[in-house]
Order: sequence, then C-alpha cells, then structure tokens
Amino acid sequence: MFGKRAKAENCAAPAGTRVSLAPHLTPIPITSPPFPAIGTQRSERYAELKKSALNTLLENINLTELAALTPADARSEIRDIVGEILALGPAGFSSAEKEELIEEVCNDVLGLGPIEPLLARDDISDIMINGIEACYAEVNGRLVPAALKFNDAQQLATICQRIASRIGRRVDEANPICDARLPDGSRVNIILPPLALDGPSLTIRKFKRERLTLDALVALGSLSAEAKALLEIISGARCNVLISGGTGSGKTTLLNCMTGYVGETERVLTCEDAAELQLQQPHVVRLETRPANLEGEGAITMRDLVRNCLRMRPDRIIVGEVRGSEAFDLLQAMNTGHDGSMSTLHANSPREAIARLEGMILMAGFNLPSRAIRQMIVGAVDVILQIARMRDGRRRVTHITEVVGMEGDIVIAQDLLVFEIHGETENGDILGRHQFTGISRPRFAERARYFGLEKRLTELFATAELEDGANGGGWHDG
Repeated sequence: MFGKRAKAENCAAPAGTRVSLAPHLTPIPITSPPFPAIGTQRSERYAELKKSALNTLLENINLTELAALTPADARSEIRDIVGEILALGPAGFSSAEKEELIEEVCNDVLGLGPIEPLLARDDISDIMINGIEACYAEVNGRLVPAALKFNDAQQLATICQRIASRIGRRVDEANPICDARLPDGSRVNIILPPLALDGPSLTIRKFKRERLTLDALVALGSLSAEAKALLEIISGARCNVLISGGTGSGKTTLLNCMTGYVGETERVLTCEDAAELQLQQPHVVRLETRPANLEGEGAITMRDLVRNCLRMRPDRIIVGEVRGSEAFDLLQAMNTGHDGSMSTLHANSPREAIARLEGMILMAGFNLPSRAIRQMIVGAVDVILQIARMRDGRRRVTHITEVVGMEGDIVIAQDLLVFEIHGETENGDILGRHQFTGISRPRFAERARYFGLEKRLTELFATAELEDGANGGGWHDG
C-alpha cells in the first residue's frame, strides 16, 4: 500500500509466504563498537543505526497513506517495516535492544519521539525540556533530571509543531509562543527561539490516565475524609466555587474532582484556553479560546466565550482559569442564576484570591468603585478552596473558606476547615491534619437545606473534632 516502496521484480511467492515489503534495502554499515547493555547510556553506534533506520524508513513509505491509517494500524505497519530494515542491518545486538530501537523509531514517526516514555509513566506529573541538553521531570512531587536524547534542536522543534498542529494551532518563528494540549488533556506550553535563547522550550503538565476523584485525593493525603464530605455537600448544594492556588498546585485536578458531583441532568458549559477538564456528565458543551491568525485577526478570548455561554442556557459555567476581564463576566453569571459555577485562579490564600478578582476587574478598565466590585464578589462567590504544593512535593487543600458578606467596605470570610502543620518526618515529609475551625453553621446551610443536604451538613459539623479555644477562623479583607 505504501507507494514509495520499491516492488520486487518477481513478486510471486508460494501461498502463505510473506513477501518482503522492501526487498531492495541494503544492510546498514556500522563500524562503531557493540551495543551497550539495556538501561545504560546509548552509544554512538546505536544512534547511528537508529538514524539510518529512520532515514531508510522515510525514504520508502508514503506518508500520505500512512496518515490515513488508524494509529494502531500505522504503528503496526511501521514496526513491520523497521523490523525488516534491522534484519538487513548488522548483527551484534539482542532482540530486546532491537525491540527498543523499533519502539523509538515508531515514537519518532508517529508520536513525540524521546518524550513518549515519560508520558507513559503515571508517577511523572510534569516534563520540562529546556533545549535539547537540559531536561527535567517532576516525579512524586520532586524535580529530577531526565535522560532524554534528541537528535538536534530541529527534532525538538518538529515535536512542538506536531503538538500544536493537532489542535489547529501553529508555532514557528512568527508565532513562537503557544499553549496547546495533548489528546489526553495534558497541558502544553511551547516557546521557540529567538525568544528561548537555549533552544526550543517545552513544558508538559501531565494528567493521569485514570481520572482522579475526591476519594483518590483522600488516599493521597490531599484531603481528609471530613474535608471530602464537606466538598461533596458544597458541590451538591450548587455553591459557586473558586479554587485558588499557585502554579502547579493542583487547581485543575481539584476542579476536575469537584465536577464529579455535578448532576447528570444539568447542562454544563466549560470555557478553557486549552481544553483540560474531563467531565463525565452526559450534557457537557466544551469551548476553547482561539489565538489570532497571522494577520492578527480572528482571536476568540476567554471573555468572548464566557459572554456567549450566557446565551446557551447553561445550568453551570465552569471556567478553567480566570486571568483577566473574563472575571467580570463570570461574576455576572454567578450573580444571575447560574448556581454551582466554578473556576480557578492564581493566588496564595483565600484573602489574596478576593483581592486578585478585584484587581482583574479594575485592570480590565471597568470604571467601577471598589465597593461595587466587592459587593459583586460577595454576591457571587460562596466558597474558596485553597490548594498548595508544599515543600515535600505533595499537594494539599489548605483552606475551605466561605465568603460571608460585607461590613462597610470590608469583605468578611470565615475558614471552615484548615490544614495545620504539626511537624515533619526525617525524610522531610510534612505531618499535619485537616481541622474544622469551630464554625457550627456555615452560611450556605440554607442552600444545603434547599437541596436536601442539611442533615448531612449538620451531622458533619456536629461530629467534627473541634479545637479548644477555636475562634471561628474569620478574617477581614480591607
């Protein structure tokens, strides 16, 4: 089927005999030392053989026909051809080494090259490639060097372009910055020279293959069972929720977990810069922003999407992250009957989250007094969840805070539950626990009653272990 492959002059063969797909291929000359053992640094001989095999493959297949195959069929076809190429190559390497080389060539042609093995590992959450010489991965919350070998900067740039093209975006010298995503929803950021001085820079925020739930977060120590129960009630009562945290703290993961308690009868609209959310409900409309074209036209911003959502009869609106003027439209939506809406934003505490929202609206050019903006925030936001990546590498929900109201020009909020650090182990792992602060009845109790959750809420707070001398954990935001 691959038109560029030469055919043998005499194609006849006995029934049941497989005809070579590339009978004209000649053995690959190799003069380097023998192959290294599996798991050690690859030798120049291995790199030479891989390069020769890849070049021979590309010379003898029709890429257009290859693109028409399903991913599984394309990989199977490539494996067969590369196997034939290696059969004509030099001896001196084991079947395991041959299998690994075939897999690497398949990854180069069909996948993301040397990055593919890291993408397959569930214990890796972030991959950071700073040019072809410096590569790192976050393993179980800690950064470690990653032994990735790229042929040259052009190979890395090609991988970046392949990622962007899959979602209809482009990245090149004219557009050297791009936000993209992988098919599984993993977040990708690309920045190319001349902006990246040391070569193409690629950052991948991986999503786990299995969708996390609040139960999984309890097992990981990010939540306590009581905190999980409280979050279930908050989501079930359709409270408007902001998830606040720093970069890489797990905001989107927590948002995904919270959406697991959205009712299947609700119409949910999601707005994202790069689609990452993995909602399981049957009635979900996913929207994604679009950058400007080469002429600087055609951009669709987050604010455009949020405003359009209001015309699509949503029950809930979920915004992947608010960064600018869309904060105003999200608050408007929360204030006009779209209960249970959720979003994330960058902030280091619930206090800062409210200040950040106010700052976004002011920076967007809305000529509103601060008091009016704060009244809008108080009317819109019910609960703020603060999540942090702590120094031991683990992500934990540190605050569950509800917005209570205003006194004069001051926003009042109260912590319902906080994570208190008690110490650390010899290995540097933080010891602590989630504790209720002593609030006996949260503000959203009436909402919980409306949705039939008041009994669960009352029992949760009645049985919670309260600290002696707790004063309610309230704070005033000036």
